Amino acid sequence: MKIEPKRIGNSTGFIIPRDVVVRLGIDQGKTFYLTETADGGFRITPYDPDFEAAMQAADELMEEYKDTLRTLAK
Repeated sequence: MKIEPKRIGNSTGFIIPRDVVVRLGIDQGKTFYLTETADGGFRITPYDPDFEAAMQAADELMEEYKDTLRTLAK
């Protein structure tokens, strides 16, 4: 699918075809993240890589201190 940048007010943006918007469940006001790929391209996704990294760090911390956390939860 080919899309071209368009002038939108004082900005430049892409118009996403309606069928793609519906299929992906895109709603106005929803946040998306633009990440650079290894091949120099870009990817837009609702997935937040910073949040994923924070959750992975939290999982590791909770695993390391699970006995302490269990005791504190009592």
